[in-house]
Amino acid sequence: MKREYILKDLPNYDSPSAISAFLEERGLKALKKFGQNFLIQRRAREKLVASLAMPKGATVWEIGAGLGAMTDELLKCGAHVKAFEIDRGFCSILEELFSQSKNFLIVKGDVLETWKGEGRAEFLLGNLPYCIGARIIGDFIENGVFFKRMTLTVQREVARRMTAKPASRDYSSFSVLCSSVYNVKSVAILKGECFYPVPNVESEGVCLELKDAACRKGYTPFFYRVVRALFAARRKTVRNNLLAFIKTRQQADGVPPEIRCDTLLKTAGIPATERAENLSCEDFLRIVNAIQE
Repeated sequence: MKREYILKDLPNYDSPSAISAFLEERGLKALKKFGQNFLIQRRAREKLVASLAMPKGATVWEIGAGLGAMTDELLKCGAHVKAFEIDRGFCSILEELFSQSKNFLIVKGDVLETWKGEGRAEFLLGNLPYCIGARIIGDFIENGVFFKRMTLTVQREVARRMTAKPASRDYSSFSVLCSSVYNVKSVAILKGECFYPVPNVESEGVCLELKDAACRKGYTPFFYRVVRALFAARRKTVRNNLLAFIKTRQQADGVPPEIRCDTLLKTAGIPATERAENLSCEDFLRIVNAIQE
């Protein structure tokens, strides 16, 4: 699709030397504290954008727009892009490159602090910093902010937790968080050399597709609080972790915590000797429903 904006001094996004020179000319550099690693494989960028399967004219939030490689791909697809970028120097570059596009808007600052005042979008694309990737995803889900589809580049360790199934090594409370409202699948494995500068870890593109509203019912902030409590001591049984959680809550009826715990598990149909790592989202939901009832 033909661009409806003028590009000035656009770097070669596939060339580390070109990117380095582009930054040097402007007195900038990639900062490790912001997790700035640029995806230099065009085919990978196109694959990630294609996985969003968005119609022309869709509204997309882009987290970590950087120098605009993915922004350009999104705009060429006819998307309305709201780009979140924390680096002031990169914000200036994005404005220089895309300010003439009527479909582009930039939000400056830390996305964890700015997104709540920016309305909503249908789709999300993000090359998330390794240090806060899981936190950003959790922030959206626990606040009930859902996208029709999200495609995210995260540290591969985080991706394994996102796609993990019950009884697997990587299954965790974060796995439950993601799978409670999204169907999660891997899009692409991205080796270190796919980026510039080369990170010390591998990355993975992951697509999260929103489940139907009926399937998302019951997954509230309290649900996620209980799940985290049941994973608090991974090698302990569900009963021991649930008992510890119950003891933190004030109960007015005088029922001993041990009796209350056993009653809740019996109501939910969960064996007291089971461990959280073997429970599905539906199992956790039965426990939560029993607590609330």
